[in-house]
Amino acid sequence: MIVLGLTGSIGMGKSTTARMFADEGAVIWNADQAVHELYAEGGAAVAPIGEAFPGVVVDGAVDRSRLAEALGRDETAFRRLETIVHPLVAAGRLDDLEAARRRGVALAVLDIPLLFETGGDRAVDAVVVVTADPEVQADRVLARPGMTRERFEAILARQTPDAEKRRRAHFIIDTGGGLEAARAQVRRIVHTVLSPDWGRPLPKPDEPPH
Repeated sequence: MIVLGLTGSIGMGKSTTARMFADEGAVIWNADQAVHELYAEGGAAVAPIGEAFPGVVVDGAVDRSRLAEALGRDETAFRRLETIVHPLVAAGRLDDLEAARRRGVALAVLDIPLLFETGGDRAVDAVVVVTADPEVQADRVLARPGMTRERFEAILARQTPDAEKRRRAHFIIDTGGGLEAARAQVRRIVHTVLSPDWGRPLPKPDEPPH
């Protein structure tokens, strides 16, 4: 089974691109959905988050608005949250990938916004980065309900810059040219990685080929 890591900064079109991979037969594992399940009633993250951030658990689930308030009051809070959530997400990802292998899945795509930031790029056969011009990105993000320029910039500050993502990518999908152009790029990638003569694991982009 080929495992691709799919990532991209906010507003680049990553979620839409993930659906295109699904249309081509790939199994998609979504990190945001995994976190949502961990925060829900009965989720494995509820108890440790409630202990680390008193008052954020309501009716047996993590209240995201209360958690956001707690994170905003403490500069070290994000790091504490990451030490709780990231290992749980990684364990769930491994379980889901193993289940996919047992089912005979040919291609799995890990949709992970913070792929590089969490070291997830080391666990995939190749990295696909979704990108677009900064102006296109800003227009998309600022059109979202409740989004402000300040919040947008704060989100960008926590993410690896787009130029660095592209430098470390094995494949790049530019979504600025519209849906059909992006879909054609997805199809080329799927064809490439499922070809019998495709070599893996690929060298890291910043390492010389062997």
